[in-house]
Amino acid sequence: MTEYKLALVGKQGVGVSCLTTQFVENFFVDKYYPMVEWKYERKVEIDEEECALVILETTLYEESYSVMRDCIFKQGEGFLIVYSITSRESFEEVTKTIEAIKEIKEIEDFPMVIVGNKTDLEKDRKISQNEAMDLAKTYNCPFFETSAKNRPDVEKAFFQLVREVNLYNSKNNIKKNQSQNENQKTYKCTIF
Repeated sequence: MTEYKLALVGKQGVGVSCLTTQFVENFFVDKYYPMVEWKYERKVEIDEEECALVILETTLYEESYSVMRDCIFKQGEGFLIVYSITSRESFEEVTKTIEAIKEIKEIEDFPMVIVGNKTDLEKDRKISQNEAMDLAKTYNCPFFETSAKNRPDVEKAFFQLVREVNLYNSKNNIKKNQSQNENQKTYKCTIF
């Protein structure tokens, strides 16, 4: 079984934890409990491959949590970068997040999917699909709109991220399941 470390990142309140819970446990958490980071696991079959998805999430961007965020950025093989369709500020954070990941991982190109969450709040929409698709094209990555509450395209976004990781690894001649990979840096993060 191939293991994938997927990181979910987004500004506080965009629904990162709700998306993860919906994907892993198939239910919607209607109360928000802020957390620094969390780790989930789910076994799935994607394109006839048995996969163990290790999902790392972080939702806080305050300076005091930057070490934790950087640790998750280093560990992630692929990234779901989440914003809320009801928040211009969270959408503007997407570009900052991508640039921060590039800097921390010391690479220009990495597997990612941009996700606009909260489509159940269509009446409060601030970011059009076209605007988000243009941003995704800029970074040459897939884009999905989801609702952690109602579940549309939640699974598709996660599965596509695994496909993006596989595509990236194939393109860069990186073999999965190697304990040490000469093409990737290995990081171990300890927070005291």
